[in-house]
Amino acid sequence: MDGGAGKAVKLFFDERQCAHSPERELHNGEWAPAAETAERPRSILRQATDPEPVRDFGMAPLLAVHDAGYLAFLEQAHNEWLAAGRKGDAIGYTFPVVHRRPLKSVRIDAKLGAYSYDAGTPIAAGTWESAYWSAQCALSGAQGLAAGERYAFALCRPPGHHAGRDYMGGYCYLNNAAIAARHAQSLGLGPVAVLDIDYHHGNGTQDIFYADSSVFFCSIHADPATDYPFYWGWADERGVGDGEGATLNLPLPRGTDGAAYRPALERALDAIAAWGAGLLILSFGADTHSSDPICGFALEREDYTALAGAIAALGIPTLVVMEGGYAVDDLGRNVASFLSGFPD
Repeated sequence: MDGGAGKAVKLFFDERQCAHSPERELHNGEWAPAAETAERPRSILRQATDPEPVRDFGMAPLLAVHDAGYLAFLEQAHNEWLAAGRKGDAIGYTFPVVHRRPLKSVRIDAKLGAYSYDAGTPIAAGTWESAYWSAQCALSGAQGLAAGERYAFALCRPPGHHAGRDYMGGYCYLNNAAIAARHAQSLGLGPVAVLDIDYHHGNGTQDIFYADSSVFFCSIHADPATDYPFYWGWADERGVGDGEGATLNLPLPRGTDGAAYRPALERALDAIAAWGAGLLILSFGADTHSSDPICGFALEREDYTALAGAIAALGIPTLVVMEGGYAVDDLGRNVASFLSGFPD
């Protein structure tokens, strides 16, 4: 990596992850240009050496996490949208907030609502291709750890942590971190913990593992009383059934800076160590930076190096999975600063 970024961290990326190019999203009641664009990974790549090749692991690892009907919907949704006489990107407008159950819906509008929870996550012509290769990117990173790498960085785009077993939302379609975690388990690695340090709560990841005692999930994020996704990420959510106690949420107020963030990170790392994690999947969002246009924390570039150093001090193999970060002019340098905190 250039600019002082950690040479110890191998970067994985595939150009097909840039095929997803939605025109617009619904944001705060108005149409706005899509914030999650292909310029995000390109800004990161400008600070990096050539990425490692991404392998195609097929559909099996995706099916280990996601519902088969949901995956079939994602693959065909845009074609169905066009076949219905629509133009542009497919966007839902009605959502089953109660009595959600499997139904044999015919119209694409019904399917969009059934498999999503917001109107800000459009499906464009290249969405399935990019989401598929984003998941393969995470799998390639996990395979790198299995081959003996200490650290790997999956430059996933689109991001994934808001996607649940059978739903999309928050710019996310496939849950890259969860797919990587399950793949790591299938390789005999672990025990696996997932730490989410994106500005927003990783609700999809939490849902996937909420009743699962084999994966510890921890998220440090903006207080859902004020910030998206609102309905997940409260401090009293600790898991259910066999998974009770394997979820830890640490919500923080808007305006949190690096000094105020560090105690929450220390608490998260102590919990991960106490749980006995042998491998870490790190959902990393640089949308915690003070310049981010849609978020409200106040971390600065130098904070990221210190955060990575603290995480590396766990002493376990770590896969960094890219999530959010929308201040494109700063994004590449912020990510490089974060990766530089992992020792060579």
